[in-house]
Amino acid sequence: MKPNYASFLSSKCGKIWKKVGAKRRAGVTTPLFSLYSKKSIGIGEVPDLKLLLDWCKKTGLSILQLLPLNDVGFDFRPYDAQSSMALDPMYLSLEKLADCDLKAFAKDLKELRKQFPVGQGRVDYGIKKAKLELLGRIFASPATSQRGKKFLSFLKTNKSWLEDYAVFKTLKDEFRMSGWMDWPEGLRTKQPKAVAEVVKKNKTKILFYKWLQWQLFEQFKDVKQYAAKCGVLLMGDMPFLVSRDSADVWAHQEYFRLDLSSGAPPDLYFAQGQRWGMPPYDWAGIEADNFGYVRRKMKCAEELFDLYRIDHFVGMFRLWTISLSEPTEHAGMHGCFDPQDEHLWKDHGQRILDVMLGSAKMLPCAEDLGVVPKCSYEILEEYKIPGSDVQRWARNWGKDYRFKDGDVYRENSMAMLSTHDTSAFCAWWEYEAGTVDEWFFRKKCDERGIPFDYFKEKLFDLAHSKHGRLRWRHEVESVERLLAILGKSYDEAWHLVDAYKSSFEERNFYWQHVGMTGPVTHTASVEFVGKALESVNHARSIFSLQILQDWLSLGEFEERDSWEYRINVPGSMGEKNWSVVAPFSLEAMQKLPVNKAVRKIVVDSGRYVPIK
Repeated sequence: MKPNYASFLSSKCGKIWKKVGAKRRAGVTTPLFSLYSKKSIGIGEVPDLKLLLDWCKKTGLSILQLLPLNDVGFDFRPYDAQSSMALDPMYLSLEKLADCDLKAFAKDLKELRKQFPVGQGRVDYGIKKAKLELLGRIFASPATSQRGKKFLSFLKTNKSWLEDYAVFKTLKDEFRMSGWMDWPEGLRTKQPKAVAEVVKKNKTKILFYKWLQWQLFEQFKDVKQYAAKCGVLLMGDMPFLVSRDSADVWAHQEYFRLDLSSGAPPDLYFAQGQRWGMPPYDWAGIEADNFGYVRRKMKCAEELFDLYRIDHFVGMFRLWTISLSEPTEHAGMHGCFDPQDEHLWKDHGQRILDVMLGSAKMLPCAEDLGVVPKCSYEILEEYKIPGSDVQRWARNWGKDYRFKDGDVYRENSMAMLSTHDTSAFCAWWEYEAGTVDEWFFRKKCDERGIPFDYFKEKLFDLAHSKHGRLRWRHEVESVERLLAILGKSYDEAWHLVDAYKSSFEERNFYWQHVGMTGPVTHTASVEFVGKALESVNHARSIFSLQILQDWLSLGEFEERDSWEYRINVPGSMGEKNWSVVAPFSLEAMQKLPVNKAVRKIVVDSGRYVPIK
């Protein structure tokens, strides 16, 4: 079915679609921390994005989606930030600071670059503390202007959030990074007299934190202007929630339900559900202030981006909430939706969305994965907001379990092979496709009185099972054979049968889906990756967004386990989360042979947008 995007222009987002163009586009998704150039110190820096934009221009990609850039303190989890508006100073380029004379700091910069080399496999987040120490000395230098017109204008324009943020950061320093919940009474409850005393005592430190934000916004606005010249739209990522220990929550406790934790209910991929820890919103409190909090966030993001991805879009309609008294080991199993009345969900989400649309001229996109209520699909269709269609999950579930053709994807969607919360495509193919989750399978066995450990080796090829995934033995060639091994009827083991049906033929189904011939291979060859990317880019979705790892997999690169290129494992606190580094420098990416292959896919799928 040939896509027709004309209806986008008459939708509730019609004016925004006219601005960005209702055209097929392809793009790349990446965290900034993964990137590096010859000029980077320790981590990807804001000006490095210009080189990535050059690469996008070469390859025909016209959307650059960045994972959240908000200040995360020293926890380094992008979706659990200390501010929903402030950016993280670790991304500053020290050599590009405005209104500064850095001659006296040349040796310091050289030492810092030597101490924190880039391209070493994993990000060393020690760079943040080191950068902040040096930034403090640069700020205090007589050669640094603290009264420039642009800086003073920034202070005035952003006062509504910047003041609280800077005071919060100053207090975090004073109390050795302890959470605001443990501060003295007057500061914990943000009593004006107590806060005024802090401001009076710490004027320089507070100004320093404001200065950092100005520098970040200046560097990023420069990147945005460059992106426009390259014909690339910048897409920001707007986390739906914010850390409990954040400037947002401390400054406006009336906007949050502090007795609860947000999360997600149990589903096929997270059998225990999820418990994130961030407090849910008290929407009544936010609405009582005419949604000022939402409007401030939107205005801030609009300074930086053309589009924005709403993380956990379904949470706008109803959010899974868990009492803080619930044992942590129960994860998200025992909670309830807020609002609880399903009839309220659509109006609830639509009211918030309308405020967001009325506050900025950016195009929203939605991460609508997991357990999705019907009203979410209805609103996305009505507003023509692109949702998320992830190819590995677009299947005829409960029927023949085959993969859906791209021509039945939603026109208002972003077609993807992978996301930042999944394995990259090659790792999915080599370790996950054709397998079941061990924890899930064990749980279902326990529920039905089936001794999992007894049957584990009879059912699964343990020599080829890794990373908590179990690969079926070839001998378990049918449902009948599975039930015979278990000694159970279909009714007694239907959950296990469903897991079998969805996974046993998965690799064969996908191999056929992308048009490969010959025997199914275990490894993901360049030819196979190319077929997969062609398939997902030819979907009728208006956007195709692939993580950087998947685009680069079109070519050969260093021998490294594909599993190691995963950005994040949801629900885990592993040290490898949020620390992966790209396999090439941004300079090297300009000359990769793979660039021609990327561009060919973009052009052949009708996703190339000429620069005006």
